[in-house]
Amino acid sequence: MDKSEFVEQLKDRTKKLAVNVILFYDDIKKTEATKVIGYQIIKSVTSTAANYRAACIARSQKEFFAKISIVVEEADETLFWLEILKDTKLASEKDLKPLISEALEILKIVSKARKNIYPNN
Repeated sequence: MDKSEFVEQLKDRTKKLAVNVILFYDDIKKTEATKVIGYQIIKSVTSTAANYRAACIARSQKEFFAKISIVVEEADETLFWLEILKDTKLASEKDLKPLISEALEILKIVSKARKNIYPNN
């Protein structure tokens, strides 16, 4: 797989995760806690996808680094909220498992991409 295919695949994966988290949230029981968490997780997961797209069209290495840093933060926040839902048992662990797995994989990929921008730092 060449770089452009990888970039497109990761764009699709981040967008698909956003869609899957939104659909997952629509299906869970709404309580005060899940409403707050749902608001936060939908913001972070959609920001992950949107900022990755923005990073892909960055005009410079510095701009790419800034955008990919946001992606790392938002991906980590998404993982955090998924873990909170799991730990509080506000949602089914079975339903959360694939979302957590994908969020973690995306976080690892974008973290490594950020680290590789300035490898000697």
